[in-house]
Amino acid sequence: MAQIAQQDFGPVDVVIMAAGKGTRMKSSLPKVLHRLAGRALVSHVVDTALGIQARKVVVVTGHGAHEVETALAAAFADAPLEFARQVPQLGTGHAVQQAEALLDNDGTTVVLSGDVPLIGAQTLQALVAASAGRRLALLTIDFDDPTGYGRIVRDGDEGVQAIVEHKDATPEQRQIREVYSGVMAVPTRLLKPWLARLDNKNAQAEFYLTDIVRMATVDGVAVVAHRTDDPLQVAGVNDPLQLAQLERAYQLRQAQALMVQGVRMADPARFDLRGTLACEADVEIDVNCVFEGAVSLGAGVRIGANCVIANARIENGAVIHPFTHIDGEKAGVTVGPAALIGPFARLRPGARLGAEVHIGNFVEIKNSTLAAGAKANHLAYIGDASVGARVNYGAGSITANYDGANKHRTVIGDDVHIGSNCVLVAPVTIGAGGTVGGGSTVSKSTEPGGLTVARARQVSYPNWLRPVKKKA
Repeated sequence: MAQIAQQDFGPVDVVIMAAGKGTRMKSSLPKVLHRLAGRALVSHVVDTALGIQARKVVVVTGHGAHEVETALAAAFADAPLEFARQVPQLGTGHAVQQAEALLDNDGTTVVLSGDVPLIGAQTLQALVAASAGRRLALLTIDFDDPTGYGRIVRDGDEGVQAIVEHKDATPEQRQIREVYSGVMAVPTRLLKPWLARLDNKNAQAEFYLTDIVRMATVDGVAVVAHRTDDPLQVAGVNDPLQLAQLERAYQLRQAQALMVQGVRMADPARFDLRGTLACEADVEIDVNCVFEGAVSLGAGVRIGANCVIANARIENGAVIHPFTHIDGEKAGVTVGPAALIGPFARLRPGARLGAEVHIGNFVEIKNSTLAAGAKANHLAYIGDASVGARVNYGAGSITANYDGANKHRTVIGDDVHIGSNCVLVAPVTIGAGGTVGGGSTVSKSTEPGGLTVARARQVSYPNWLRPVKKKA
């Protein structure tokens, strides 16, 4: 649809209004940088703009402009993103006026709000098609309680005569339930002269973008309304309560979409997706789980309660027990088929676990590979290591991988047994089939099949008396 819109009606440019202070958020953070589903509100809007293949995305900043621009430039480094400053903030029309110089006359301009994060790409494509390169198209919706919204005043059933802001509306006009969402599509060659004619003769003494509707009717340009019946797409955020309500509504939709695909959730109201989650058949997710970044769950995977999983691939039949924390960051984490992880385990970037690996409570794995059948079931750390198949890694044992300046690697061969409370001082190799006795500190590589014990000789003193306090 986006391709059709561009071919038939010219390129699409998007203006995102993101200059407001957001006083009701009661925060030093600019409102558009508050997070929904783990990402800044305005980032959701930019994503959607790019989703309709916008030629250019112009973000109008004002309050906290440097912070907003820095955040977006980092998040969308390769995107056709530009910025315009609105100082002071004198209304929506004034905001779009600041972007005017960056807009070319051959396209259609779509105007969005940086605090309305869940507008959909298909909705915008339909709006551009309604504009068709020659009409002013408005996105509208019917509300049972339209208080605070600009009312759509129609000229018959099809055309729109005007948008009247709530504070300027008559009592009769306030009875209208169809309201303007704040989203429009307009041919840029028509928009620019209308922007030049805006004035601030209204109750707020602001330059209203909605006044261009009246100008369009005077100029004989058709004004059309494209109705949506999805309030979530036009819901804005003005305070923490609205942000929380929108978060829960969004998350419930994500949960429902996954359940339609066959995912079983213990309680869809206690689920958070802050990225993408791909699930194969027969996946089960318990309560209070958070998924971030890009996560994929293979067939038959079970996720226990209160897990946080980010940037990871969990393969078929693996079980992630409760309270496990997996965060692959950029390097990612892989959990092999039928592996058992947790409870209270931590997998860090670069962890690569093979089939049927067992990682138990309070075990941390970082930048390490564990081959099939390896086990570290209790209170252990494995960092910067290559662990062979069927290794048994004892409770309380660690790889000492950092010398204060550089990281070094530990290699543990197949079928090795590491006793409890051992320290493997990297760089070191434990030969295949070897055994390291409990309590050993190993700083030299060992031969395959051998027993290595590196600890002080035990000394016992019979009938030894402990010191006692002297009486005062």
